[in-house]
Parts: sequence; structure tokens; C-alpha cells
Amino acid sequence: MKNIIPLLTVAAAVSISACQSGTKTNNNSTDSMSTNQDTVSAGQISDAAFDKMVDGKQVKLYHLKKGNLQVAITNYGAKIVSLLAPDKQGQLADVELGYDNIDQYVNTKERYYGGIVGRYGNRIAKGKFKVDGKEYTLATNNGANHLHGGKKGFNDVVWDAEQPNDHTLKLHYLSKDGEEGYPGNLDITLTYELTDSNEVKIDYTATTDKATVVNLTNHSFFNLHGAGNGDINDHIMYINADKYTPVDSTLIPKGKLEPVKGTPMDFTTPTKIGERVDADFEQLKFGKGYDHNYVLNKKGKELSLAATVQEPQSGRFLEVWTTEPGVQFYGGNFLDGTDKGKEGKTYVHRGAFCLETQHYPDSPNQPSFPSVVLKPGETYTSTCVYKFGVK
Repeated sequence: MKNIIPLLTVAAAVSISACQSGTKTNNNSTDSMSTNQDTVSAGQISDAAFDKMVDGKQVKLYHLKKGNLQVAITNYGAKIVSLLAPDKQGQLADVELGYDNIDQYVNTKERYYGGIVGRYGNRIAKGKFKVDGKEYTLATNNGANHLHGGKKGFNDVVWDAEQPNDHTLKLHYLSKDGEEGYPGNLDITLTYELTDSNEVKIDYTATTDKATVVNLTNHSFFNLHGAGNGDINDHIMYINADKYTPVDSTLIPKGKLEPVKGTPMDFTTPTKIGERVDADFEQLKFGKGYDHNYVLNKKGKELSLAATVQEPQSGRFLEVWTTEPGVQFYGGNFLDGTDKGKEGKTYVHRGAFCLETQHYPDSPNQPSFPSVVLKPGETYTSTCVYKFGVK
């Protein structure tokens, strides 16, 4: 289950993932989208509002377009700023929470909108782990624990960007040895690509010169009504997982897998997100709702379906595919209605959901979980696909 393969097989693995994405995600209901592209444009977000120097490096906004999708991405944090997807009438709406200027991204208390988080996405208990017998200490920026790479994770750094065509953006970042306490110079290449199947495909590769831990993910906050248009409690969710990793009161996994059947954690049958979110269930109380890692029904590293989400009113439908063994479902429980995003819209409590494809939280301290250790001479790879359609 390691996300590590020998260097010589990287190109072949990436090619296979791309082929699987094209063949496995064929679904008539999600491909039959037509749009009225004149109703809204990604260009409504001003390029000038992102044209700024941050930490001595140039920040810009990049636009991708293919099929029925339009996406805007900034190289600050490799964040998806805007994602326009059509409803069943062909009307586009921006389904990605975020801001319409770089200053808000730099100064906000909500640091993760649309960004790439790492070096380790999710939590590490007490900010400590061992690799090759040596203990490393990280920032504790989530109570007693380390979260999403620390005080300044990959969501808060400026990536080098190259746009080879109108539907692809390549980003690069070198995380230096000791950055946020992590060992090794980690060299990361990230590719966003829009496909002919209305997909946002995210490919990651990374190498290191010292044994380290790696767990990269995209932290998009989605609302299929449109960002800032109410909550997501009516969205109907399916998660391809019979088990999850229950947590303690600080949201650190207890080290065991438990079945979802018979609990409010069960999304093996499509269910409204809000139907059981306030149930009298200890795990939901710990997370103030859903904020849990699901153990996907898979054995290998193949690209496979992790989850689907449908918003009945608009008909928008999202599929999430991944090579990872898990997905974190977060229901926007910590959005409190005080944050104003694009177009001045208020992001209300449970106004978004996140499906973060990943290795399990606290894996460096959990020997029974799939390994996240990357060693010199190995290459970390991961693929996530967000496929949009209508039903």
C-alpha cells in the first residue's frame, strides 16, 4: 500500500493511472453536460488581484479550460481559486470556496481553501514521529497535534508554475531539509490537468535525499449549490468504504479500523450529509460532525472510485477517484459564518464539504497503517480525480 515505486517505473505508472482515469470514469450521466458558457466566467476574478510578490516570489492567477469546466489556480499554495461547473440547465456556478484576491488568502484564518497541504496532510499526534530510529519534532498547530504540514505548510508557500497549454498547469516546490521540522530535501512536482471527461486530474510526484514521511492532498472546499449559497446538508453522498478509522477526542486515530455499518458513519448507501450529522454518536461529537478518514474498499494502488456527491436541485454530480488507500470526509463543521469569500458571500456553518484523498492520519505513529515513509531512490506518486457531471 506504499505510495512509493522505483524511479524507473514512474513514467509507466503515471501512464497507467491516466489510462485508468479515462476508462474507469466513463459514466453517461456525468459526461452528458452542455453549458451556457456566457452565464459566468472565471475571468470575473481579476488577474490583477493575484499579481503580487509574496515572500519575494511572484504570485499569479492561471486559467484552465476544457470541455465544460473552467478552473482558476494560483501558485500561492497551489490553490484552486475557482471551479466553474454546469448544472442540468447548463448554467455555470463556482463550486469552490475561496477568495477573489491574494491578500485574503495570505491573511485569512482559513488557510486551506483549495490548497495543496503537506508535507503531511492531516494530523500527526503530538507533532512527533520516528524515521530510521530518529525522532523528529514538528509544530503543534492543532491543539496538541500537528496538522497539514505545520504553521507554514505547502498551502502557504509560493510554487514555481509553468502552463504548457490551456488545460494544464505544472507546479514545482522544493521543501528543504528541516522545513517545519521534516527531514530531507523533498522535491515535488504537481500537475493539474482538465480532461475531455470533465475531470480535474491532480498528479503528484516527489523524491527525497533523506528518509522522510509524505502525505500530499488537495484541500478543496466544495458546495455544489455554488460557493456561498447555503449549506451542504442536502447533498447526497456515497463513500466506497466499509470501514473507517475512529479517533480520540483530539481527532487522532486510535489505531484500529471499525465497520461503518449500523452507525451514522455509513455512506455505503447514498445518504444526505445532514441526515445524521447531529446524531448522538461519540465520533460525531469529537469532530463536531464529520471529520474522519474512511478506509477505501481496495487492495492495491489502482485508481478507483472513492466517493460521489449529488446536489439534487442543480443536478450537479461529483465523483472522486484516487490511488490512495483513504479519503478524509470533512463536513465544514468549523466554518462559523464569519468568513466572507468571493463576491462578499458568507461561508456558513457546514457550507462546504471536503474529500481529501490520502494515507491515514497519524500513519507515522501507527505501525498497522500503510506506510508513508519515502526513502532516497524511491518516488512518491499519487493521483486524484474530481470528475463533474449532472444527473
